[in-house]
Formats: sequence, structure tokens, C-alpha cells
Amino acid sequence: MVLGNTLNVCTARKRGRPKELSTAERETAILDAAEILLAKSGLKGASMAAIAKAAGMSKRTVYEVFPCRAALFEACIRRIRLSFVKPLDDETRKRPLRERLLALFDPETRVANIAGPKAVLRAVVVEAHAHPDLGQIFLREGPNISRAIVRDELVRAQQAGEITLPDPDLSAMMLCDMVFENPIDHLVDVDRPPLNEETAKQRLNVALDIFLNGCRSGTASA
Repeated sequence: MVLGNTLNVCTARKRGRPKELSTAERETAILDAAEILLAKSGLKGASMAAIAKAAGMSKRTVYEVFPCRAALFEACIRRIRLSFVKPLDDETRKRPLRERLLALFDPETRVANIAGPKAVLRAVVVEAHAHPDLGQIFLREGPNISRAIVRDELVRAQQAGEITLPDPDLSAMMLCDMVFENPIDHLVDVDRPPLNEETAKQRLNVALDIFLNGCRSGTASA
């Protein structure tokens, strides 16, 4: 009887034991916590200890996933960037250029989760002077790689004879500036509402109309 009771207790404990998270699940939980802390407390408040506590993990577990805060911040920016510019898969690359660019800049995920990126950007701008290394990570993993992804797609289109570009890097930068809202508006006016999905898609289509018509006109200066 004692053995039976002991077995029942052990079974109950086993059933009640928290599920062990996979590495990917731990990474997601840590990044979620980091974004929340960055939004609430800025870079100063987003220490590894604070992130671990917010994620419900030990600091040791956080360091097992991310060896340092810079690596964690880099992953955070990379995840945000993927909601703005999505690299295309092989199947999508077979579509006409306009469809490829629509997929590249698809605003659905970006609009649904815009509060996090806005808060992170505000934290970086406020504290970049005190944390220049994190500011450089933001630029490298955010705007710079986003523009590089767009540039590579435009270069492929030019090589296929779909468009004519005088300068792929400058063209990619200008297209991104046309597609995305100016972040200064949101940094200065903290209560400014983000674009809804319908308006974001309308802006994207107008930007592509202007950009592609210009690239195909053959009147661009060398």
C-alpha cells in the first residue's frame, strides 16, 4: 500500500511538472520578454537578470541561449526586421517583379506588431550615446540588412531585364523610404497611431507604382 501511494504521488508530480521548453521556445520567450522590457524601461532596464525574470527563467538559462546581451539584442532586432522585409523563397522568386516586391514588403505582420518595433527604436535613439555598440547592432541588423535584401532583389530584376537602375543601393534605400513611414513622426508624436493594414497596403502599392514606373521609363540619369 505504501508503495502504491508513493507511486501515485510520483505520478502526480510528474504530470504536474512544467513542460521543458525547446531551445526555440526558450529563445522566443526570452525575446518576447526583452521587447517588453525595452518598451517599458529602455536599454538600461533590459538587463540580462531583468529579462530572465520577465521570461520566468534563470539567468543561467538565458545565457545558455544568448551568450551576452549584445547577442540577445541582435536577435531581437533581427526578429523585428523580418516583420518589415521578408526574404523570398525560391517559389516566390519565380513571380513577376511587382508580386515579388509585394511579398517582400507584406505589411500584415508589421502592422499587427508595430508597437514593439516603435518602442525599441525609441529606446535606441534615447540611449545610443551611452550604448554605441547596441546602436551599431540596431543599424546593421535592422535598416542596413533590410536595404541589402531589397537591393539584391532589385539587382536580380535588373539582370533579368525587368527594370533599369542607375544605382542599386540608392534605389533600394529610396524604395524603403517610400514604403515605410518616417520613424521621426512616431518618435516625436508618441500618440501617433500606426497605419492600419489597409492604409499600409495602399501606401505600398502607390510606392511600387511610382518606383517601378520610374525604373521602366528609361529616363533615369546615369
